[in-house]
Amino acid sequence: MTRKITLAALAPALLLGGCVSFGGDAPDSLLTLTPSATAPAGVGAQGAQGSALAIVPFEATKALDVTRVPVQVTDTELAYLQDAVWVDRPARLFGQLVAETIRSRSGRVVVDGDDPGVNATDRLHGSLRSFGYDARSREAVVIFDAVRNGDGSAVVSRRFEARVAVAEPEAGFVGPALNRAANQVAGEVAEWIG
Repeated sequence: MTRKITLAALAPALLLGGCVSFGGDAPDSLLTLTPSATAPAGVGAQGAQGSALAIVPFEATKALDVTRVPVQVTDTELAYLQDAVWVDRPARLFGQLVAETIRSRSGRVVVDGDDPGVNATDRLHGSLRSFGYDARSREAVVIFDAVRNGDGSAVVSRRFEARVAVAEPEAGFVGPALNRAANQVAGEVAEWIG
């Protein structure tokens, strides 16, 4: 009797299984960012809590807060590059890239993620202003506004920008160009952090 009741309860769910679709076709490939400098495995960093750097999750404009690659067509028109999809939102990927670049170049304790945890005195915030392809100049463009606390109660900000020429407006060309531009900006941020 219990078995019949269980099967009867599951029947509607089984029937709906053929009608429900969870998303469209998966893309042929996904884009990601690869750091040009990485900390070697087995090497750690140690320091006082005050010398650690916390990377606060970066913000992004609404146009960038998606997994698609924006194309600036005119000053007021934006489209998305066909067949170009990120594995995660660009602000998150870029934050991980910046953290790894600073970690590998400085030897500092760098804490990143949704909850930086450690009450580090030094904190890096930021906002991606551009992270896509500019059809007018045929360039991959990365613009990042960084903000960190300075000495005492001071706050310091700086804008970073990198542009890399793109041969064709296709995912296979734009993705690597964005990776190079993002690594250039991450390197400049690491130098600025010191």
